[in-house]
Amino acid sequence: MAADIDPFARASVEPKIVAVSLFPAGRLHNFLAGDLVLHRGDRVLVESEAGPRLGTVEIPPHEPALTLDLAALKPIIRVAGDRDLRLEEELLSREHQAERLCVAKIRERGLAMKLVRVEFAWDGRKATFYFSAETRVDFRELVRDLATTLRVRIEMKQIGSRDEAKVAGGIGACGRELCCSSWLRDFEAVTVKMAREQGLALHPSRLAGMCGKLKCCLRYEYASYIELKRALPNVGKRVESVAGSGKVVRQNILKQTVLIQREDDGGVVEATLDQLVAARDSGA
Repeated sequence: MAADIDPFARASVEPKIVAVSLFPAGRLHNFLAGDLVLHRGDRVLVESEAGPRLGTVEIPPHEPALTLDLAALKPIIRVAGDRDLRLEEELLSREHQAERLCVAKIRERGLAMKLVRVEFAWDGRKATFYFSAETRVDFRELVRDLATTLRVRIEMKQIGSRDEAKVAGGIGACGRELCCSSWLRDFEAVTVKMAREQGLALHPSRLAGMCGKLKCCLRYEYASYIELKRALPNVGKRVESVAGSGKVVRQNILKQTVLIQREDDGGVVEATLDQLVAARDSGA
């Protein structure tokens, strides 16, 4: 007779995954946790697309989603030890030196580019220079200068203005640290329609962030505004209220009121949803 299988025991041996960030406020990458006991904030050595590097545990080991392809995930190599942390400090020191050298060479050659970040591979044999530029730049001579001095393989990568702001950091118009450099891990599409739906002034200097693009925070409350607007009559619609009948000339989304221009005397009154009696025919 076959022995009964305990479903809870079977579930306990299911592989667990852990979410790791490779940069502060960077995108989360999933890895197989194995039998490691990990906590949020632990430093671990992982195999990234660019090779081994240290990362920080953001989400401790947990059950993976059923749709996640575990075969495509790599395991955590090990929990970072003192030797790994010392090596990281050495690489950071080399990166700072490479940054100063590259900036000096860029100025010396008069190149129209801005260095954003330098990243050394874990084995120290390759250095990647991330830069921003408005036009295409011929950096072949710059690469030769850097390779001759640093004696490593050089790779140049051009990044966009949003990625530049994320790396450089700064203070936004709200007086707080930029979202992209403090907690925002992925960039999502932001459109002028989001500002229009929230009743914001469509002025480029007010809508643009430090990166020169539309502020990421325009999308934070967008869904809430859309939901709140559904209950309000559209601008131009004729309505009846306890304060008089007329046409809606403005919506106050957060207060959930509308301004009505009365038909009888042209005066403008404010009415809540409870004060609206009934909607008449819709106007243009």
